[in-house]
Amino acid sequence: MQIYPSMSPLQLGGKQGSAVALGYFDGIHIGHRTVICGAVDWAQAHGAAAALFTFKLPGGSKIKGKRLFSVEDKRRIVAGLGVDHYLVPTFADIMAMTPEQFVYGLVADCQARAFFCGENFTFGAKAAGDPALLKKLCAPLGIEVHIMPMAAFEGRPVSSTRIRSALEGGDIPAVNAMLGSPYTIRFPVRHGAGLGRTLGVPTINQIYPEGYQLPRYGIYITRTWIGERAYPSATGLGTRPTVNDDSSKVTCETFIPGFYGDLYGADPAVEFHTYLSPSKKFDTLDQLRDCILHAARRAEEYFGK
Repeated sequence: MQIYPSMSPLQLGGKQGSAVALGYFDGIHIGHRTVICGAVDWAQAHGAAAALFTFKLPGGSKIKGKRLFSVEDKRRIVAGLGVDHYLVPTFADIMAMTPEQFVYGLVADCQARAFFCGENFTFGAKAAGDPALLKKLCAPLGIEVHIMPMAAFEGRPVSSTRIRSALEGGDIPAVNAMLGSPYTIRFPVRHGAGLGRTLGVPTINQIYPEGYQLPRYGIYITRTWIGERAYPSATGLGTRPTVNDDSSKVTCETFIPGFYGDLYGADPAVEFHTYLSPSKKFDTLDQLRDCILHAARRAEEYFGK
């Protein structure tokens, strides 16, 4: 997948124009995937390239809420859906464009033959453009516009905001259903205090970067991918109340039974599958170890070893 960090012509090679998916796509949830896969399928059927247009917000921006994925993971998911060209200019590059400037510029750069967007897509300065205007501007150019319906889960529209809320509540099955795949973190493994190793339950320590949406504190059944192999695992997210007096320090620690090796500096993928219990302060370290081992057994049972 080719990545374009600014508005620029696509290098289409021998492809006959492109089909372009339009949106912010912060969650790459099932609604976003409908839009993206619509463009990919159309492109494959018409000898065109599949392109995706999104944009990058300024660092620390809260306009669209906290992150669900890293930039790298978002691109990895998009590439896996079959996108050939990924346009991601900064918001500053496009924020002053009129709807007409935005559409005509994108048509020229992408040699667009079809656009795909959601019902709530907006574009142009002050979000003045909507799907109806997109159709009106594209009709004289002979460009198809496909407006995809909002995806629903349990009778309500799927949105990244709703996914964040489900994460905060620990409702991982709902999160995964709305995402269309397991909620996954892929952060570098850092050195911790080594307590888990002392207790016979060594853990990998990952820290959520600032600006990411945190799941509910507690213990989770997870699955950890190391290379091409998946291991049942148990993950504790929170402030480690049994051994830590600093309630502001949040860690994400995963015990992987059956794995023996050094993962420091690596970034294994940890999939969340279900919430087991809230964090609690144990009276002894033996109780803490027993809790970790119990969660690990639950994980192995969940995945059938």
